[in-house]
Amino acid sequence: MATHDFIGKRILVTGAGKGIGRETVQWLNRCGAEVIALGRNPDDLAYCEQTLVVDLADAAATQAGVATMLPIDLLVNCAGVVELESVLDTSVETFDHLMAVNTRAPMVIAQVVARDLIKRGVPGAIVNVSSLAAAVGTRDHLAYCASKAALDAMTRVMAVELGPHGIRVNSVNPVVTLTPMAEKAWSDPAKSASMLSRIPLGRFVQPSEIASTIAFLLSDDAAMINGVTLTVDGGFSAG
Repeated sequence: MATHDFIGKRILVTGAGKGIGRETVQWLNRCGAEVIALGRNPDDLAYCEQTLVVDLADAAATQAGVATMLPIDLLVNCAGVVELESVLDTSVETFDHLMAVNTRAPMVIAQVVARDLIKRGVPGAIVNVSSLAAAVGTRDHLAYCASKAALDAMTRVMAVELGPHGIRVNSVNPVVTLTPMAEKAWSDPAKSASMLSRIPLGRFVQPSEIASTIAFLLSDDAAMINGVTLTVDGGFSAG
């Protein structure tokens, strides 16, 4: 159930084609927001009225594309990619690509949006969708874990520097969420069983549960929450 009022707000959501991003777009639409869905595949964005098709690995194209969508009041950096490679097999190309999409893209998008917010003299909020993997070493996820840990560090710096301008920045850090990307990493029951056994609530996260958390952090109900990495993990971290 959507409960927050975003009427009159323009919100950019990256990674909007699938999974958490798509669920978040639909959630925010139900809250009355004007949502711009950013993704790489136009077919995946057909469900949304306003779209931006761009490859986030291309920093210049990303900056230029986002600039055409201004003004933006609220931002959700949700796009993410994963490649499963062991420590010894992680390639430079994989590492660079994951850092480009999972970490550098949120930075350059936030820069474009924040500069405009400051120029307009209005407050705003940014939510970076990170992962429990930012803090928990996960086998075959070296580049992914590194990219999300860097995103969390970036969130804290953004909160410190943008806070005085009335721009709040927080991260949401889910445990395994039932998205197409998670299927790539956790579809093997033997592998997922060990992760499930460490979650006291006994299940993985639904995309809608992350969408509702994102909506809360964007809303005025979270007016004094800034620089937080909000773990959504069913108690995994408590064990």
